[in-house]
Amino acid sequence: MTQAMLEDLVEGLRVPTDLFVGGRWVAAEDGGRFAVVDPATGEEIAHVANGTVEDARRCVDAADAAAAGWAATSPRRRSEILRRAFELMTERGEQIAELMVRENGKALPDARGEVAYAAEFFRWYAEEAVRVSGDLRTAPSGANRIVVLRQPIGISLLITPWNFPAAMATRKIGPALAAGCTVILKPASETPLTALALAEVLADAGVPDGVVNVLPSRRSGAVAQAVLADPRVRKLSFTGSTEVGRTLLQLAADQVVSCSMELGGNAPLVVLEDADLDVAVDGAMVAKMRNGGEACTAANRMYVHRSVATEFTERLARRMADVTTGPGLSGAALGPLVNADAVQKVHELVEDAAARGARVLVGGRPGDGQGFFYPATVLADVPTGARILQEEIFGPVAPVVTFDDDDEAVRLANDTEYGLVAYVFTRDLARGLRLAEALDCGMVGLNRGVVSDPAAPFGGTKQSGIGREGGHEGLLEYTESKYVAVDW
Repeated sequence: MTQAMLEDLVEGLRVPTDLFVGGRWVAAEDGGRFAVVDPATGEEIAHVANGTVEDARRCVDAADAAAAGWAATSPRRRSEILRRAFELMTERGEQIAELMVRENGKALPDARGEVAYAAEFFRWYAEEAVRVSGDLRTAPSGANRIVVLRQPIGISLLITPWNFPAAMATRKIGPALAAGCTVILKPASETPLTALALAEVLADAGVPDGVVNVLPSRRSGAVAQAVLADPRVRKLSFTGSTEVGRTLLQLAADQVVSCSMELGGNAPLVVLEDADLDVAVDGAMVAKMRNGGEACTAANRMYVHRSVATEFTERLARRMADVTTGPGLSGAALGPLVNADAVQKVHELVEDAAARGARVLVGGRPGDGQGFFYPATVLADVPTGARILQEEIFGPVAPVVTFDDDDEAVRLANDTEYGLVAYVFTRDLARGLRLAEALDCGMVGLNRGVVSDPAAPFGGTKQSGIGREGGHEGLLEYTESKYVAVDW
């Protein structure tokens, strides 16, 4: 057993850098390690164990060994452990936030907000753990009874992205543990340190050995395939790109594994002519700039009624021009993107829009010097054929398009293969609710720039995914319904 720890990266926080398997910190089977890079500098800040296919199998073995005992653990005990995890994560919140800044690049206020949000999933599912209830029904004939039990679905593979390394992990771990499932967490290779710090939190909270296993690896496809090929694994929960999600669905099909998929987004933000522009601009800033635009819920396309488009765009441009860019711990409001490829993709989308006639009002060019920086950018008069309206930007760029009536706004907003979230701004509640019903997506922010809440079902339609996370619905994703026919 090894005890590889980072004790000087973040003061007051011991960060493991090995695999967490069966309650023990262990090196990768072949001894391999990979580098974690600070996006603000491009410098290596840690070397983490690089899990192998054999390590993936060891994780399944550990989860299987712990499964029966955890499923039999009382809901109250599972609840108390999750509540303790919430308390410990809150106590260590500032250190975990700094750790996220170091490996992810986001601004410190964003990181603090994520830690608070992530911890809430432990608290919410601590409360939900005691509410995994079945029901009793009378058959329509009146001759017998129908008893429905809710049981843990089984070993769950959880694959999380780099953009919200804490919240995407707790949003999956919380309901899985509340339902009585054991888990294997495969974090993004760009941001494994936060996941490993969470493993420490959960172990200190009293999670039994083998219930939570953490498998960082650069061999993402191979280890995911090895886990999903094991018939003992019954659940896959993935947050990431639609392209990778399709591949994982194909792998899961071989063992008919239950899947929850939170995939890409192309969120429209619709500003009607009767909107309160103060509210709309504030909402647009939050919807666009949360996590620097590197969010599946980020406002990707801003559709503004022609009569207010000029005023809205000018106000938005002034606000975006005031956004300071710099390292996440420097006090800047906007940190770097996650890597050089992300900067290149964002800039290609901006250049394509400009070449098609869009006007760059603010920003529009990558930062100079070290680090992966791109400034807050506003594009006006974006033509409908621009790539930036069809592809997920994942950066701090706001393209503005005008429309003339509600029908056109809905048509433009729905003209995408994605359907995660949309935002609508209007003073007319009935009108806003009509648009909310007409928009083909899983969530709508009505006069709000943020929709995420641990108590709400999060998820999308079309190519944005399957299933829901958060709320009571997120707990049910980790259960199976068992029907027992009874006569009495």
